[in-house]
Amino acid sequence: MKLYSYFRSSASYRVRIALNLKGLSYDVVPVHLLRNGGEQFSPDYRKLNPDALVPALVDEVDGEERALTQSLAIIEYLDETHPSPPLLPHDPLDRAHVRGIALSIACDIHPINNLRVLRYLVRNLKVSEDDKNAWYRHWCEQGLAALETTLSRDDRTGRFCYGDTPTLADCCLVPQIANAQRLNCNLSGMPTVMRINEACLALEAFAKAAPANQPDAE
Repeated sequence: MKLYSYFRSSASYRVRIALNLKGLSYDVVPVHLLRNGGEQFSPDYRKLNPDALVPALVDEVDGEERALTQSLAIIEYLDETHPSPPLLPHDPLDRAHVRGIALSIACDIHPINNLRVLRYLVRNLKVSEDDKNAWYRHWCEQGLAALETTLSRDDRTGRFCYGDTPTLADCCLVPQIANAQRLNCNLSGMPTVMRINEACLALEAFAKAAPANQPDAE
């Protein structure tokens, strides 16, 4: 398998965690989102992903290479094709719960803090760097505060977002916390979120996936 990835991309980070949790071997193909105007816009990469986003996972299926996009779809594909250890619970209600946590991060928090959104704010709407960072912190803190409430009130929360083994939810949480810390978000009122983040980072699968440990880290 080949993972087209950018070291600081939280979506790529999610997939790296999942691959590591599954114990799967993969080659990282760096796609620098800033260099030369963004390598994701090159014609060759757009053949893999017309959206010009990372990650993209290329897997060989029946002797043919197939490209997959969208981090959560990739992770669920990995879970279905390599079911051990599972990243989603067996019970339908619990599966929906874990997916809900993952989607609250991947669909509600992350998109409005994505690089292309922040670029548009600065380049097209002429928002200052300080105001751009304030935008980032506002939406990230608001979303994570809601997640803190969800996790702290639910009796299914254990060492991790669900129980005592990592799931899809944890694959999404840790990269979002890394971004929040990089932008100096106030996470002081989120003890459950931060406890889970710490438990995840103690595992090799998460540590190996961290941005600082990637071949394209700067």
